[in-house]
Amino acid sequence: MKSAMKMENKANKMMMSRNMMGMPAMNPGMAMGNTMDMMMIPRCMFKMEKCKDGMKISCEAHDEMAASMMQNLCTMLNGGMVGFQMMMNGMTMMTCNMMMGMCKCEMTMNGLMITCTSGDAQCCKMIQDCCSCMMTMMECGCMCCMTMNGTPVCCGACC
Repeated sequence: MKSAMKMENKANKMMMSRNMMGMPAMNPGMAMGNTMDMMMIPRCMFKMEKCKDGMKISCEAHDEMAASMMQNLCTMLNGGMVGFQMMMNGMTMMTCNMMMGMCKCEMTMNGLMITCTSGDAQCCKMIQDCCSCMMTMMECGCMCCMTMNGTPVCCGACC
């Protein structure tokens, strides 16, 4: 029994030394523990509508600073995957990623307009069905958070 304990201790020491070899030394400036990366998300009003090949989403902010921040985020993250999270009372009710189509972002006076379209009939139907579902959820009180590349760009309710 004593020999088994010694082997176990030896094995633990070997594993500890192997695991610790690749670890970088901690600098005093490095963060430890629970750090939170937080960002203020611009509040906007959403308007979603179906179009011929997909859907159009307009995001308008009443505050000039919020509109500018939203436009800058869209410019930086343009070309990435667009997603929508429908939330009620802080809980995600539905997530819809627009990977089935091409999403283009255009700047407007008070915000931006995103057009998600597809030349494929089945993908177009999926986009339009997501649009219908999201419009219904917002009419029932859900909030929408739009993301690009997983980064929140704006959050709000329907007009």
